[in-house]
Amino acid sequence: MNNLPETVLQFGSGKFLRAFADLFIDEANQSGQAVGRVVVVQSTGDNRAGSLNRQDGRYHVLVRGLADGVTVDRVQEVGSVSRALVAVNQWNEVLAVARAPHLRYLISNSAEVGYTLNPADNATARPPCSFPAKLLLTLQARHEAGLPGLTILPCELFEQNGDILLNLVLQLAEAWHFPAAFRHWLSHVCVWCNTLVDRVVVNRPAEHPLAATDALLIMAEPFAFWAIDDQNGRGNLFRHPAILTTSDVRPYFLRKVRILNAAHTALVNKAMPRGFTTVRAAVLDPEIAAWLERLLFDEIVPTLEGRVDGPATFAHQVLERFRNPFLEHKLSDIAVYHDAKVKIRLVPTREEFTAKFGREPKLLTEVLGGI
Repeated sequence: MNNLPETVLQFGSGKFLRAFADLFIDEANQSGQAVGRVVVVQSTGDNRAGSLNRQDGRYHVLVRGLADGVTVDRVQEVGSVSRALVAVNQWNEVLAVARAPHLRYLISNSAEVGYTLNPADNATARPPCSFPAKLLLTLQARHEAGLPGLTILPCELFEQNGDILLNLVLQLAEAWHFPAAFRHWLSHVCVWCNTLVDRVVVNRPAEHPLAATDALLIMAEPFAFWAIDDQNGRGNLFRHPAILTTSDVRPYFLRKVRILNAAHTALVNKAMPRGFTTVRAAVLDPEIAAWLERLLFDEIVPTLEGRVDGPATFAHQVLERFRNPFLEHKLSDIAVYHDAKVKIRLVPTREEFTAKFGREPKLLTEVLGGI
């Protein structure tokens, strides 16, 4: 696959994209789709870019967990990355990739802070600080080269992330007095996809034999899901079992927040006071496991029936993911910003249940206490 052209420019070198989009692209290449190869851009530091280049873009993903009751424990070598660039030192090379005729996709995972504009940025910065500014100048270089637009696939965990990112880029383009023709190209020729990503990816286990030779070794659960609004096929996406194309990703965002994230937050209130420290330890306790199942199937899933795809099936998958024997998800990590999470993940379900069934949900009311 080393002879495939570089078709993907990726802002983000962290473990999530390497066990998610980059792995999917590698699998699609192996299936004969010839999607292409990925150029990774690291915006902060240079350690991962250096490791990727030293390893010729190759690394391993340990896929470990439960799938349909079966224990999965396999090693996958990923070879879709061609090279890595460091934005602060190699910005001209980044722009050169943007001008490449074969380029088709731009993928990002800049975390939530990545969507914050920096007042110090300007149109002449090489490179600018914020991700939206980097993206704008990257696309400007492509437009000035007279090349087709790209499909933008943001993987940040914002609802309607593609719409948000486009608005930020257009805001900058207008503030920097870029031509109207370029702004039209951004809006109407480039394809901005709203997406939802779902997969747990963690650092490498120190005891694994590959840890001594692969500095980029990571571990991921078997479950993976990427919902993409491909704008009625305009995104020209590749095929993969984990990818679902849809005209609206919002129901999938709602399903994840109200089931998976809600279950996490409910466990903080229920299990932490009893001395449990991890999700897995909590759901292996018979009493808490039974309580969580009742909470999901008696009170949460009924509010989502008819609004999202397969809420009961997804809830069963969530419970299996929580029992993953290879992952130790700390409840203390989930408890960060707990009050805000409760208001987003649990309170609306209580209100919707009461409105739909004319009574308060017993378990949700209990777990919310006086809220």
